[in-house]
Amino acid sequence: MPVEKAEKDVQTLVSAISSKEILLPEIQRGYVWKPTQVAKLIESLYRGYPTGSLLFWKTNETPATRRLAVNGMQGMPAVPPLYLLDGQQRLTSLHRVLNDYEDAQIVFNVETEAFQNQSAATAKDPRWIKVYEVARPGAKQYPIISRLHAHVPGIDPDVIGERVGRLAAIRTRAFYMEVLTGFPYDEIAQIFVRVNSGRPLKTSDLALATLSARWPGTLERLEEEAEHWAKKHYPDLDITFLTRALTGTVLGRGLSTWSHGRLIAASDEELERGWATVQRGLRHVVPMLQENLKVSNSNLIPSHVALLPLIVLLGEWPDVPMDKDTADGIIYWFLLASIRNRYSSSTDTRLGQDIPAARGPEPVKQLLSNLGVRGSRIEVTHQDLVGRTIGSPYFFLSYLVAKHAGARDWWHGTEISAIAEAGQKLEYHHIHPQATLKDHVGAYSKTEINNLANLAFISGKANRKISHRSPSVYFVDSKLPPLTEGELAAHFVPYQESLRHAEAYREFLHARRALLSDAMTMLLSKYRPTWLDEDVEAADPLAGCSLEFQLFQSPWDSGRMVARASGPSFDWTGALGMADLETAIAAADGGLDSDIEIAGETMPVRVESDTVTIPIGPYLVSGTLRTWRQMLDREKADVQPLSRFPAVEPRPWGSEQIVFPVANIE
Repeated sequence: MPVEKAEKDVQTLVSAISSKEILLPEIQRGYVWKPTQVAKLIESLYRGYPTGSLLFWKTNETPATRRLAVNGMQGMPAVPPLYLLDGQQRLTSLHRVLNDYEDAQIVFNVETEAFQNQSAATAKDPRWIKVYEVARPGAKQYPIISRLHAHVPGIDPDVIGERVGRLAAIRTRAFYMEVLTGFPYDEIAQIFVRVNSGRPLKTSDLALATLSARWPGTLERLEEEAEHWAKKHYPDLDITFLTRALTGTVLGRGLSTWSHGRLIAASDEELERGWATVQRGLRHVVPMLQENLKVSNSNLIPSHVALLPLIVLLGEWPDVPMDKDTADGIIYWFLLASIRNRYSSSTDTRLGQDIPAARGPEPVKQLLSNLGVRGSRIEVTHQDLVGRTIGSPYFFLSYLVAKHAGARDWWHGTEISAIAEAGQKLEYHHIHPQATLKDHVGAYSKTEINNLANLAFISGKANRKISHRSPSVYFVDSKLPPLTEGELAAHFVPYQESLRHAEAYREFLHARRALLSDAMTMLLSKYRPTWLDEDVEAADPLAGCSLEFQLFQSPWDSGRMVARASGPSFDWTGALGMADLETAIAAADGGLDSDIEIAGETMPVRVESDTVTIPIGPYLVSGTLRTWRQMLDREKADVQPLSRFPAVEPRPWGSEQIVFPVANIE
């Protein structure tokens, strides 16, 4: 099977896209490049740097395709099309720049030779010119050079001419091409997976590519299903989630490096049956969550992976009525799996336990057994809520208990709703505002200020009325109807006047944790199946545990992160470099393990699928790349000057470590 080799310039390749002589097979992912990446590509072409080769597929088949993220593709190709396997981001970007797309307005500074996306500042600065203006077909260089010389007389016109000429020449820069011919679609899919295996392409992307080649029309099925659930306020059931659901159903476990070979070996009947299970399962799971549990929006769910075993269980449930105990048991397991962070680490392994359990003769009992709580009495205690913030699954539980208690928006009378819009859109509100607690003589920590016991669910409209005022003021503001004891009770907010002042904030937290923990225990008990034996309480292994980060940075230094961990029997503080942490996360995005120095000790950064685990003191901090990045963004928004960085002695942790979700970090 020959591999043809050739070279084509940028303008020829861009024209081939417009004439549909280059198409995108369905196995490809979508266009994801940001303007900064596009600008770097244009700069590399300008400077003559290597820009990589392109990989195409020539076939007599008519494979399913997906749309390139470009406009202007017209008519029928004059020659048989080539299917682009590697180089989509680059060629799409070039097509967009050379066709003057609004979000691909790359500009060039003739003085500094810098490239970036157009901004309000560059649009007013005559030193910046659009790449499109120079590199488009038929562009005349002399008027551009003359205009630039008039505006920037300090630069020799010959230099301006040379730079404009090099910029115009990017359309003649050649790309090296390899064209695979004679390969069947399933083998092309394997090649695609291998080509992308060492790049930041997610396991789910590779699985989707394999499915698309193995089972034509996969992407269309997933897109239609995702659109269906987005309309029902479950947008997180997107193509990536549905890919995981389908592969989990077919393979009986989570995604891993061996998944692609198993998917290729799956029969059409297995794939059809798996997809039917996913669709049927979702049509049972989502209404159960929406109606029984009042989870109206998928944004509320702490871990969407926890839905996968339930999709299999309900998607393959025989066509007979389900008894109340089983239905309640499903919700009970879902709540416990959420608050116990079932899938915060070793996701593939745990799905390999739970999906087969969901297919067993007593699925709910086996799922609870896998959690280690079968026969145990689960209670949420005051201590369980210490150190918990918005990243904790108990935050999800705090919304549910308020919703089940009929909590209403303050001053507007409508029930709190996760799908409300405009001014009634739900927000979480600091009952004691941050402004009254920061720098208070009580020396309240970030974790205390942002503790979920200080958060209530009200509308943005109500939140703006409160602004930064203390509850001692806005609870009884003469300009607003006073908040009654009943209105506050539905949100589990203590009514005692003495707790409304910042001086009594810790007493307020203690009182509200007691109210919330009792309500959470009652909610769990409501769904606890009657056939479960009463036994000793199964304690939450993270009860009383917290981890707080604080970033210290300066304009000339990437900064240091201080980590403070505490638990019932330990307190630990360590430091790590912010640049090292960001580098480790970037490597993990490419599927690569790495190392990072923490508290004077080199620690391994482990990657499994899209889950990253880093040992930090007493904890194995684990979570998805997305949650790690959210944590980093949050810390950057709350950065302190590097001059305030405290003296932290290296204290390597030598004892057993506990799995701790990165979402719980404050």
